[in-house]
Amino acid sequence: MTRHAIASVLALTMLTCTSVEAQWLNYPTPGIPRTVDGKPDVSSPAPRTADGKPNLSGMWMKAATSRTIVIPADGSPLPFTPTGEAIYEQRRATNQKDLPSSRCIAQGIPATLWVPVPFKIVTTPGLTLMLFEEFRHFRQIFTDGRPFTGEDAPSWFGYSVGKWDGDTFVVESRGFTDQSWLDLEGLPHSEALRLTERYRRKNVGTMEVQVGIEDDVMFTKPWTAAPVTLRLVTDTELLERICENEKDREHLVGK
Repeated sequence: MTRHAIASVLALTMLTCTSVEAQWLNYPTPGIPRTVDGKPDVSSPAPRTADGKPNLSGMWMKAATSRTIVIPADGSPLPFTPTGEAIYEQRRATNQKDLPSSRCIAQGIPATLWVPVPFKIVTTPGLTLMLFEEFRHFRQIFTDGRPFTGEDAPSWFGYSVGKWDGDTFVVESRGFTDQSWLDLEGLPHSEALRLTERYRRKNVGTMEVQVGIEDDVMFTKPWTAAPVTLRLVTDTELLERICENEKDREHLVGK
């Protein structure tokens, strides 16, 4: 099965589950513009915070039209080192049976943003939070001007600091455990990984995310992934989605 075919199957499976589960509550999302018939006006200009920056707050999910795999934006082949290619091919050869989520573990970044499962962004002065429905994890992005710290304690979501570049929210992250994957198909990284994410809210209902990847253990050069489009999820809320009764992993035998 090809890379794109595998990703399509994974995406379809996850999207089928999410599209039903995510609508468990029908409650109008406050603070968003609406059309005359009461529906969210997702094409309205992006809301802004008191300091004039786009407000990224809201519940978001990967648009159905966006890919679930991470590929270079310029269409070039993935710039693997021999180490990176060997790990990637091994994961493909076993049909991704060791995907972190098969162990009830969060996908990590950027994979969590690329799967069709809702997450919420909460912006506060000095801190932006991401609350993930999948396995009920959270991520902190510090915006109070602090330098990088905590790099000696690798974690699944890394250590992140953010700042604004015009209307684009730029997040730099490092300090990742090498146990997470960059996407659902098994794109690897080491603890040397450095990520630069760029978030741009185009309007009320749409946000684009582009990720720059640097890891000289797995890749021969820094590269930028093709952007993913997020859509605003309205008039519902996050689920308490806990992985407390997992029984599938023992049956994942690969090829």
